[in-house]
Amino acid sequence: MITTQELKGHWNEVSGRLKERWGQLTDSDLNRAEGSVEQLVGVVQQKTGASRQEIEDCVEGILADGANTIDRVTQMAAEYSDQVTAAASEAYCNATDNLRASYEQAGETVRQKPMESLATAFGVGLISGVVISLMMRSR
Repeated sequence: MITTQELKGHWNEVSGRLKERWGQLTDSDLNRAEGSVEQLVGVVQQKTGASRQEIEDCVEGILADGANTIDRVTQMAAEYSDQVTAAASEAYCNATDNLRASYEQAGETVRQKPMESLATAFGVGLISGVVISLMMRSR
């Protein structure tokens, strides 16, 4: 049995599909039902001559299709979320591996060429200090 709450929650879909099924129904006809299952059945019966069971089966089918659509969308969203999580995890692992390799390579370079490394660090620090000083002075 269809509840008034279900009908109100899916009113646009139900009314649209009822108009597709029974072309003689209009918006004003359906608006007379005011979200009431009993009134909706009465209006559709009066306008189309369809049986109560036929109308209820049609509305229940519409609501079931809507529930199936929601289930499919929920399932697709969960699958997409799993894919995004896996991709993010893989990207994190790759970034961590690359960072670790770069750190080890820098450490090896410093061990092999300590004086050049010290001179490079001093030069980078000096240039950075000059650039920051110029930026602060211009403000």
